[in-house]
Amino acid sequence: MRPLHYLTMTFAPFALPLGFSSQLRAAPTQPDLSTRAELSLWMETGRYEEVERLCPAFAKAYPSKVRCFQFGTTPEGRPMLAMAVGEAKYLTASPTKSEQRPVVLFQGGIHAGEIDGKDAGFWLIRDILNGKTLPNVLRKVTLVFVPVFNVDGHERFGANNRPNQIGPKEMGWRVTAQNFNLNRDYLKTDAPETRAMIKLLKEWDPILYVDLHVTDGAKFQHDIALMIEPSLSGPKTLRDETAGLRAGALKDLQKAGNLPLSTYPSFIKDDEPQSGIAASPASVRFSNGYWALSNRIAVLVETHSWRPYAHRVKSTYEAMKSLIYHAAESGVAWRKAAHIAEEESKRLPGTIFPLAYKNTTKSETIDFLGYAYTRTKSNVSGQLMTRYDASKPEVWHIPFFPDVEPKLSAAVPRSYMIPAAYRGLYEERLKLHGILFEVLPKNWEGKGKAFHIKVTGQPKIPVNESHQRFGYDGTWESIDAKVLAGSLKVDMNQSQAKLAMFLLDPASPDSLLAWGYMNQIFERKEYMEPYVAEEVAEAMLKDPQIKAEFDERLKDPEFAKDPDKRLDFFAAKHPSFDQLYMVYPVLKMD
Repeated sequence: MRPLHYLTMTFAPFALPLGFSSQLRAAPTQPDLSTRAELSLWMETGRYEEVERLCPAFAKAYPSKVRCFQFGTTPEGRPMLAMAVGEAKYLTASPTKSEQRPVVLFQGGIHAGEIDGKDAGFWLIRDILNGKTLPNVLRKVTLVFVPVFNVDGHERFGANNRPNQIGPKEMGWRVTAQNFNLNRDYLKTDAPETRAMIKLLKEWDPILYVDLHVTDGAKFQHDIALMIEPSLSGPKTLRDETAGLRAGALKDLQKAGNLPLSTYPSFIKDDEPQSGIAASPASVRFSNGYWALSNRIAVLVETHSWRPYAHRVKSTYEAMKSLIYHAAESGVAWRKAAHIAEEESKRLPGTIFPLAYKNTTKSETIDFLGYAYTRTKSNVSGQLMTRYDASKPEVWHIPFFPDVEPKLSAAVPRSYMIPAAYRGLYEERLKLHGILFEVLPKNWEGKGKAFHIKVTGQPKIPVNESHQRFGYDGTWESIDAKVLAGSLKVDMNQSQAKLAMFLLDPASPDSLLAWGYMNQIFERKEYMEPYVAEEVAEAMLKDPQIKAEFDERLKDPEFAKDPDKRLDFFAAKHPSFDQLYMVYPVLKMD
């Protein structure tokens, strides 16, 4: 048995640095850069007005190293603020500058109850600017810090917003004022906050994008996890770089006194530690999955909710510090690997592209630092429940599934064609994601393929992120395509081909079709009256081939006893039947 991914077996207490609770007040020249968290000895976190105060205050205190700027506005009218930190000539975004000086973008509060990143970020940036840590690092990298991504959710402040989390005293809410979970929205981009963030990412093009969270779930000793993408899938050049980053960052955290993990600490069966843990690539709907599929490096940082707030903020500080250090040392190499990955993406047409993964059966037993626990039947729910005893540390020997294989794949075509009628649904999203396309100047005719859909079931969850999702499958069938001027053509020999596949291919679990943007195509709009259908059927039954087919269908008891299905059999063969019913409007050209 071995520890999970560089897991330390050290049980040393997590030591806060001397003067941790009053570092800022020891710097009399900048008393206005304090946070409520520090002044309350890490019992509280500030409201958003603190971000609105500190962002320009940092810029005023360090005018040649900090720029405070607004990159969006929330539905409730609040400014979305960010700080650029670095040498003066790199404090504005441009592709040229991001090539010359690698950019690292950190965001806190995408789930606003998980707010460690905000307070850790202000603290670390102040220490970097004061020269207390990472001296001269700003000569090698530029930092962009978004203290709070979900600003409206942050201001839905309350003491009970995270019932399974230790501190702060009050915090924000998980989702936005429009009830969107921003970390499910990166490809479909329903929320204005998401659109603002993706514009920020495209403008600054960070080689490293870091999303700061707090996980909950079971009780165990590990206090932080770093999920670095791409890892199990994606370009080998980037995976080689992330392997080095992962090893270095976990080693740094161990030295700082943490007990880190490199896999998301969620059990295969909820509340059952012995079911084990499985590694998996991040979905494109998440921040780290999205940015990795954009041929960059992304990190999901998860501190553990059952550690006190002071501990979690310090853990986040150490993680950010380590990631910045490695970006300064290796950012140039990362960018070279990213460019190679972009060129590989341009060669995807004609290949088979994985859209979802599953774990293989291969497993190994790992040592996982947990606590003693029992599983007994609950008098409330009637099911087995786990009770943890945090006073009794122990090592769990649990299965770990490290490998994955494609569960769902699709062939990458030469191009997709989006008809003019759906241009409004796609055009702005394509622009936002940097997916190249052209607008057809005139009508086009040629060979293509259309996806004919079969609905396989109603969604188990009626509404998911404001959408109804249906289970479906289907087949591509060759057609003589006629496409109107104003339609969009997306050629797949481009650097953002992977994002295009997830957005456009109907097999993708994150296509707009899968998210329910086109549920109207599942609706049949025109029917024959039953008496007309009866007459049509009688005439059709004179055809021996149709009669034989109908007789065969009658062998199915469900079909035989359903009058509507029997009549629909004939209606579907009639020239009046809607040829666009259950057909995905986006065509592909191989």
